[in-house]
Amino acid sequence: MIDLFIADDHPIVLQGIRQMISTCDDIRVVGEARSGAELLDKIKKYHCDVLLMDIKMPDRNGLDLLQQVKHDYPDLRVLVLSMYPEEQYGPRYIRAGASGYLNKEVMPRELIKAVRRVASWEKYLTPKLIDIMLTELEVEHPDAPHETLSDREFDVFCKIIAGRQINEIAKEMCIGVTTVRTYKSRLLQKMGLKHIAELIHYAINHKLDE
Repeated sequence: MIDLFIADDHPIVLQGIRQMISTCDDIRVVGEARSGAELLDKIKKYHCDVLLMDIKMPDRNGLDLLQQVKHDYPDLRVLVLSMYPEEQYGPRYIRAGASGYLNKEVMPRELIKAVRRVASWEKYLTPKLIDIMLTELEVEHPDAPHETLSDREFDVFCKIIAGRQINEIAKEMCIGVTTVRTYKSRLLQKMGLKHIAELIHYAINHKLDE
């Protein structure tokens, strides 16, 4: 039996996953959390094989939360379920220790397949994510400018191109407005860009806005 813990701040998503898992004879939901703090508190009390987590939690940055979970529970397999496409966050979360990354538009049978695979100590990567990561490994191609960004800078980058305002980004990432502005200035400098319009144009050209 695969013991699954779910972390997502949307009740409808939690309910949908519970209903989906209820059709499986070999998987059961043993716990749920709607915030990063609740996840870290409850994960101590529940034995679970797989953690299915959203990257957008109300009180913690997703990458930070994943890294802490993997530090505290290195044998716990983490499957990321996100509204963001693989191009934006997939490779970074895999490098940070996730066993798989799925978009929330995935079909139920694929989600169940992914849970079973990571529970068996395998990675679950979509064909699209495999292509992205293989391209990154091609040494003859230098890193694209956005690949030089730190995890926090890249998080700000993705939120900017998604149309978030500075104060919204600060709230989502649980950091100050001044800090967000610093990340914004730093990422523009690293990418050799001067304006947000150029940043959005870059994202469109590299298909990071999907």
